[in-house]
Amino acid sequence: MILVIGYGDDPAVRRVVEAAGDLGVEHVLVDQQSHPVADLRLDADGSGFLESGGARTLLGDVDGVYARPLSPVPGTDPRESERGRLLVELLLGWMDVAPCRVASRPSAMHSNASKPYQAQLIAAAGFAVPETIVTDDPDEVRAFAAAQGAVVFKSISGIRSIVRVLEGSALGRLERVRSLPTQFQALVPGTDVRVHVVGHEVFATEIGSDAVDYRYAGRDGLTAALTATTLPDEIADRCVRLAATLELPLAGIDLRRTPVGDWVCFEVNPMPGYSFYESHTGQPIAAALVRHLAGKAD
Repeated sequence: MILVIGYGDDPAVRRVVEAAGDLGVEHVLVDQQSHPVADLRLDADGSGFLESGGARTLLGDVDGVYARPLSPVPGTDPRESERGRLLVELLLGWMDVAPCRVASRPSAMHSNASKPYQAQLIAAAGFAVPETIVTDDPDEVRAFAAAQGAVVFKSISGIRSIVRVLEGSALGRLERVRSLPTQFQALVPGTDVRVHVVGHEVFATEIGSDAVDYRYAGRDGLTAALTATTLPDEIADRCVRLAATLELPLAGIDLRRTPVGDWVCFEVNPMPGYSFYESHTGQPIAAALVRHLAGKAD
C-alpha cells in the first residue's frame, strides 16, 4: 500500500493516484485540500495510524510514500487550517524516519536549497557543470562576463527563478546585486534534456526551443517542443548514480547536450513536476514511481 500526500488536483499527485489504480496498487490519498483534514496518530517509535475519508491506515502497513506537499489551504476555520499545517509537519517528520520507500525524504531535499552546494555534489558525481560565480560585486560580474562571453544569471536558493541572459536592461540593473548575491554562469550552448530518474529507471525528454529557459518560453513569444529521447548508456548510468548519491528515488535532472556531444548538468530537482513531461511524451513516469514505491520495480 502506498501513501500519496499533496493537493488532489495537482497533476503530479493525480497521475500517481491514477497509475496506482491502473496497476491495482492499494493507495491512500491525503488531500491537503479536503476538509476536515485527515487525523494522524504518531507514536514515539514511529508507529501510529492515519484516518482519512473514514478509513484508518496503519503506518506500519505503508510500503511507500509519494509526497508533494504544498502550502496549507486557507479556510474559514483557522483551527482547521492549523490542523492541516500540523498534519503535514508531522508527516514530513515521520517520512524522514519511516521504514518504507519515500519519494523523497525531506532531509534529502536540503541540497537543493543551495544551488552552488548542489553543483559541487553534481561535479563530484562526474558531471561537468558550468563555470560559475556567486557574488554581490558588479565589477566581479563584469570581469566574469568578459572572460566567459555570454553569461546567464539565476537565484542561488531552491526557489524557482527564471534563467536570463546578462544583457540589455539586466546589465543596467547590475548594481542591484550589491543587495542580493546572485549566481552567474557561463552560457552553455546546446539542447536541453530533462531526465527523470525513478529508482533505476530513466526517462529522458529532449526540449526543442530557442528560449534560454524553456519553462518560460511563452513569455518571450517562443515555443518549446518536448519529445522522448534516449541517453547514451554512460550518461543514463551517471544520472542514476547521481540520484542515488543525493538519496532521491525520484529526481528531475537538467542536462544540456553541447554541439560537440558533451553533457553538462545544471541542477537536480528533488520534487520534479514530472507530469508536465509525461503529458507531452507519454513516458510512463507515474507508473514507474508507483511500482518503485510498492516494491514492484524490476
